[in-house]
Amino acid sequence: MPAVEVAVGGGGWRRRNGYRAAVAARRTDPGRVLAAVLAQADALTAWLAAQPPSAWRRPSALSGWTVQELTEHVAGTLRSIPETLRRTTGDRPISIAAYVGRYAAAAAEIRDRDAAGAADRSPAEVLAGLHAARDAAAAAEPSAARAVHGARGPLTPADYLATRAIELVVHSDDLSRSLPQREPVELDRGALRVATQALADVFAERAPGRSLELRVPPYAAVQAVAGPRHTRGTPPNVVETDARTWMRLATGRLSWADAVPGGFVQARGERADLAPWLPLL
Repeated sequence: MPAVEVAVGGGGWRRRNGYRAAVAARRTDPGRVLAAVLAQADALTAWLAAQPPSAWRRPSALSGWTVQELTEHVAGTLRSIPETLRRTTGDRPISIAAYVGRYAAAAAEIRDRDAAGAADRSPAEVLAGLHAARDAAAAAEPSAARAVHGARGPLTPADYLATRAIELVVHSDDLSRSLPQREPVELDRGALRVATQALADVFAERAPGRSLELRVPPYAAVQAVAGPRHTRGTPPNVVETDARTWMRLATGRLSWADAVPGGFVQARGERADLAPWLPLL
């Protein structure tokens, strides 16, 4: 295999083992992360606008949610952006892994809130709300503060916006799977990159170590899992997959048991089993 270039956090490129893999970049520019969130919001809004009213009442691929309720949830994700960016704090920011680890405790509350928000409203009204939420997010000023206080704790502004990118990308995919007879929502490359890198970072924090390399070309490559440290050459334990599959694995939309025999993941080495850590959220 010919040598190719590998992305590094500073935006440059280096060669490594004939493999192209993006090393998780530091999310230091909240403006760029916000732009990626808005791009995905635009793609999803355009897709939803093309769906007939009958599609909105259908059960979504996410159990317990209709298409309309899930759309209301996405609108809420966007509505949270301007108020959270204004809510600066001197508290020490936590990691994305710690932040998303608090989602499960609030899942029922979130489900009830968004179901109520979508009830007794027409698809046109919910779509108008999504448009308004997107415009409000676009008008937000990315904060230069050390941290902002999100619903689940303090985060750097860029990391908080990365959690919004995860929400937009994951639920765009959920909605595509909800209406499989239609063309899927386009996943913006910038948003997909942010979400992929963030979820890879969550995995690396949850499974610390250097014995395995997770590769999600061309967006992320992280070393994780306790064991003998890999220092040079081709790692003995490698898991490689595409960004959409990684996103589904990380969020519980696809099980490890189905992904590997289904050919969605290539796993090599005795430690190349991510089942103990999945899903991440």
